[in-house]
Amino acid sequence: MKSVLSDRIPWALILGALAATTPFWGSRYQIDLATYIVIFAAFATSLNLLIGSTGLVAFGHAAYFGVGAYVCGIFMGDLGIPFILAWILGGIGAAAVAAFFGYFCVRLTQTYFSMLTLACAQIVWAVAFKWNEVTGGEQGYPRVPMPEMGFLDPLFASFVHPRALTAAKFFFVALVLSGLCIWLMQRITQSSFGRILNAIRDNPERTQFIGINVRRYQLIAFTIAGLFAGLAGGLFGIYKRGVYPDYAYWSKSAEVLIMTILGGIHSFWGPTVGSAVLILLNGVIVSYTEFWPFILGIILLVILFAFPDGLMGTIQAFVSRPSERPEIVAKLIWWSAAGYAALIAVIGWAGAARNPVMIGAGVVALAVLGVLQGHIMRLLERAFAFLKGRANA
Repeated sequence: MKSVLSDRIPWALILGALAATTPFWGSRYQIDLATYIVIFAAFATSLNLLIGSTGLVAFGHAAYFGVGAYVCGIFMGDLGIPFILAWILGGIGAAAVAAFFGYFCVRLTQTYFSMLTLACAQIVWAVAFKWNEVTGGEQGYPRVPMPEMGFLDPLFASFVHPRALTAAKFFFVALVLSGLCIWLMQRITQSSFGRILNAIRDNPERTQFIGINVRRYQLIAFTIAGLFAGLAGGLFGIYKRGVYPDYAYWSKSAEVLIMTILGGIHSFWGPTVGSAVLILLNGVIVSYTEFWPFILGIILLVILFAFPDGLMGTIQAFVSRPSERPEIVAKLIWWSAAGYAALIAVIGWAGAARNPVMIGAGVVALAVLGVLQGHIMRLLERAFAFLKGRANA
């Protein structure tokens, strides 16, 4: 009864409605951070159409994000096309480029497919970097206008500070449009087309044997993923008030890939959770230390090793499979301890005056945890099972 009831509750709508209240209580920085999250939630979900649904690991998905941003921005800035039409055209342009590159990429498999997608993304980046007359070259295209959003004034004008009014209105637009994209992608994954993609992911040879053209479906999935990545890119270009070659660079592809894996590729909502967690972690850590890449990297390693199925996959396993709870909790505690020891060593090394005691303590703690990992994990599992048994009694 409990699981049935939870399935019937529209959690996505509830969380979306709560997110829509951000402009009423958040600062300008928090509104910008929320806008970043909702745009990248759609971007990461589009990548998961390839990884989670089709089994295609793409290393160059940012190419279509960048194409969508450039097409939308240039159409709005130079041609004066209305926002919605330019945004849709940005997605179509990205889908066209994805279809062209995908025609060659889907002919390869596994590592070769991944590397070819990365090479295609670098081609897009090089074009954006060198085509000064259209893209602005290295300086980018900074003439992206903010769309007309006067129809939202009655909703926000009386509650939001004037300096944050434009950001609040665009956040609402980005939330609605990103939510629409995510909803459409969910419908696709739940359709018969999505089930065919799952069959291709699980066993492409058997799927081909029963008469399904595997390459054709992979190409269609590649194109659809490029379409939604382009739509996310169009929103991001407006959010940043400019489009730059870095939007198509390999580091942007790596960022969205980490978000997808962090949230969990086997859960539709995993990329959304992963994007929120990564962006929030980055925002918090950057404000505390200049050595944020070290700290963020350690935290991500801990999360990925403690939750190999991603955050959403682990949460679902914890809720639906009670027998696995001791192991999940034991992994979380052990990797948290290992991460804390690593942080001590990094802080001792990266401080203004290097502290050999902190470095040594962190290294020794890591060594002890590594040597005794099996014993510690078994002890933690037994302790959790004992506490659970006492609670049930």
